[in-house]
Amino acid sequence: MLKVAVIGLGDISNIHIPAIQANTNTHLVAVCDIDVMLRNSVEGTTFYTDYLEMLEKESLDCVHICLPHHLHYSATKACAEKGIHVFLEKPLARNVEEGMALVDLEEKHKDVKICVSLQNRLNETVEKIQEIINSGVYGKIIGLKGLVTWYRPKSYYDAKPWRGIMKYAGGGVMINQAIHTLDFMQLIGGRIEKIRGSVDNLSDYGHEVEDTATANITFTNGATGLFFATITNATNSSVELQVLLEKGKLTIKDSILTKTFGDEKKENVIEDEKLKGSKFYYGASHAKLINRFYDCIENDTDNYIHVKDAQTSMEMISAIRRSSEIKKEIKMEVH
Repeated sequence: MLKVAVIGLGDISNIHIPAIQANTNTHLVAVCDIDVMLRNSVEGTTFYTDYLEMLEKESLDCVHICLPHHLHYSATKACAEKGIHVFLEKPLARNVEEGMALVDLEEKHKDVKICVSLQNRLNETVEKIQEIINSGVYGKIIGLKGLVTWYRPKSYYDAKPWRGIMKYAGGGVMINQAIHTLDFMQLIGGRIEKIRGSVDNLSDYGHEVEDTATANITFTNGATGLFFATITNATNSSVELQVLLEKGKLTIKDSILTKTFGDEKKENVIEDEKLKGSKFYYGASHAKLINRFYDCIENDTDNYIHVKDAQTSMEMISAIRRSSEIKKEIKMEVH
């Protein structure tokens, strides 16, 4: 049985912990948070306020890192150096440089598995859209569209001020709310040639991080992509992902994949399993990815989302930001 711990008991840990507890091959033995008021929040676990102490005292197989972005690298490094596998909540890091440091860490500690929680790759709609594209029935990809129009009030940042500070968060809407959409676009579109982007603040919150971003993406296969994300909408509208192919189009909206072939009527293909409650937009694939990762640990396989897989979206964010600064397109060098 795998002995598991969680570092960070914020909002997202409430998605991780039930998934850990539901797996019959794992035992959640410890949790860690600097807030001592959370000491009795997870029954049956030992509580720590210092994760280094926890790593020293507990015999652990896997640690879930659910910390603010600026702590992702240091916590992952501490676990890797102890030979402990890591399930790392998104984003990979604060910026592309820190992401590369994690890529190097992954390469250095080959005996340690590090899975990045880009769990929407396992959504039923995303898996099906890849299957349809790979079949070749609709022809080649011509274009992609990714739209995220959500709402975050000023109180969202007031409750956790690090979210609005660049040195802690590494950015705003792109890295926090729209990272899954950027990951989808590169996953489906493939290698990126260049990006022309713009970032801005349309709200009056006075934060350093962007609340709105847009980009025109050119892929090496000739396809183009439109990305738009904001947290200044009136509500959390459905994320929209669309792939235009030579003979039709595939669209994910309201967690439903539809297809249109030629002049035929739009047809529903498959619907995602939904997470219950107010955080429905997280999707229901955290548990799928967590369980898959545990299987990989137990069977020493590598069918999970590696650090190097998650680095591409960090490169995209960096390119969009730099393009906005110099008002020119940015050539993608690494991806």
